[in-house]
Amino acid sequence: MSLRLPLLALALVAFMPALPPFAQHEHAAPAAAAITIGTIEITGAFTRATLPNAPVAGGFMTITNTGSEDDRLVSVETPIARQGQIHEMAMDGDVMKMRQLADGLVIPAGESVELAPGSYHLMFMGLTGPVVEGEEVPVTLTFEKAGTIVVPLLAGGSAAAAPAHEGH
Repeated sequence: MSLRLPLLALALVAFMPALPPFAQHEHAAPAAAAITIGTIEITGAFTRATLPNAPVAGGFMTITNTGSEDDRLVSVETPIARQGQIHEMAMDGDVMKMRQLADGLVIPAGESVELAPGSYHLMFMGLTGPVVEGEEVPVTLTFEKAGTIVVPLLAGGSAAAAPAHEGH
């Protein structure tokens, strides 16, 4: 039996929009402070807890370019996976499709790009172990112009749609 269908189903469930915030608030990761490199500001970075044998996980955040020139997120690495990729999920007719953005993700000047479940996101493939709720996952992001920075992704519950507000 092919593993393609179960892996696709797992990936779709992992990256579909989650429960509304009121239904999963207590299981979200606490919101992290903004992280800045050059003209790039990263906020709301989080990931979701996984089951022990899950092959993939995702990373989510908002990336804001405060500069006057476009920048591009060109690569992602993390010690929790054999490979990190930048992905997009989009509707193709009635079918939700996920694809790697091999050329990276443009962060337009003066704009923000949200990496969220069911949209743009980071994909961690070939996990070396489970992502545990409450732990931080270090992720190295490389931007074409701003450079390279390590961003801690706080692990929320498996249905977290966003990081929780601090103090909750």
